[in-house]
Amino acid sequence: MKYGLPFEWIVAVRFLYEGRLQTLFIIGGIAIGVGVIVFMSAMLAGLEANFLKRVLTTQPHIQVVAMDQVARPLRDPRQQTEDAIIQKPTQRVVSIDQWQSILQQLRAQPDIVTVSPTVAGSAFAIRGEASRSVTLTGIEPQTYFQIVKIPDYLVAGEARLASDMVMIGFELANDLGAKVGDKINVSSASGGRQVLTVSALLDFGNKGANQRSAFVTLRSAQSLLGMIGGVTTLDVTVQDIYAAEIIAQHIASANQVVADSWIKTNAQFFTAVQAQKSTNTLIRLFVGLSVAFGIAAVLVVSVIQRSKEVGILRAMGTTRGQIMRVFLLQGGLLGFAGSVGGALLGAIALYYWHALARQADGSELFPLILEQQLFVYTAVLATLTGLLAATAPAVRAAKLDPVVAIRG
Repeated sequence: MKYGLPFEWIVAVRFLYEGRLQTLFIIGGIAIGVGVIVFMSAMLAGLEANFLKRVLTTQPHIQVVAMDQVARPLRDPRQQTEDAIIQKPTQRVVSIDQWQSILQQLRAQPDIVTVSPTVAGSAFAIRGEASRSVTLTGIEPQTYFQIVKIPDYLVAGEARLASDMVMIGFELANDLGAKVGDKINVSSASGGRQVLTVSALLDFGNKGANQRSAFVTLRSAQSLLGMIGGVTTLDVTVQDIYAAEIIAQHIASANQVVADSWIKTNAQFFTAVQAQKSTNTLIRLFVGLSVAFGIAAVLVVSVIQRSKEVGILRAMGTTRGQIMRVFLLQGGLLGFAGSVGGALLGAIALYYWHALARQADGSELFPLILEQQLFVYTAVLATLTGLLAATAPAVRAAKLDPVVAIRG
């Protein structure tokens, strides 16, 4: 042991230094591979976070609604069908049956975070001669704001509601010529009518939603839509967003309701995210294989080039195990050095691409997410890949006969 280093470390470092040009090339190749993995992984994480932010801040993880109404055939007293042609009835806005007990049941489940009752239906917003059809949503602000981050979409006013207040999309406000503090007349097909004061203008980043959205208190919506004491939807958030579909199925099977998860309602986007993950996994696999073969090829050449040195070391009493560890250490050091350089290369490329890639409105395409664990996992993976790739050359070097190796 010299300078506090074991014999195997000294020999491994010396071999790498003597073939430094070859060492630099293989470290460069590993660095490029690791950089690709870091760049792709971080960019995918950013795109996924951006997608989830856009989807899950404007809708609940699960929506629980009443079951569709079903037409039943008419029968006479002799149990014979009087009308054989059954048409699907028009679906009316109906309340969830026994929604209070379902609400308590859902709130008691440990995997559910928030449950908020809402009432939604069509209405007309009128101001002067201007009138627009709107989607009227009655909410309990204290729970609903935990599900849909209404304050994040605030353009003007305050995100608060009282019995005589309404929050509307800013496009709807423009159509009605209204601003914060103005009064609008809201009426529904059931005959409900109420004058409400605009308390806030909202921008959801979607023109259609901005033209139709109107939020009032739960009791105001129940009165306007003729649903006193009823709710049309139970909005739910869960701890594990990717388990939302399984939880929704359990809710539907335990109650006479329909439960739709965000995964089901955004099936195409969710499939796209899963496809991106699968692609990223394949890229990691093929990059890892190329790195492993590169390290193995370099070390095989190193064994051939240094067969005489290995023979001399064996003749001087170096054990087969020490020879094997020398080449394993070379593989591990190459993998670790390449991972450090690759992590730096991937981070620089990601910063550059994040600054360059922009959406049509000039905002960032994806948030910059560089997690410490990504670099740790990458370094460990590259080092292990180096060790595994060095196994075959190390075994070959350990099996060299000293006399044959020295004679060359």
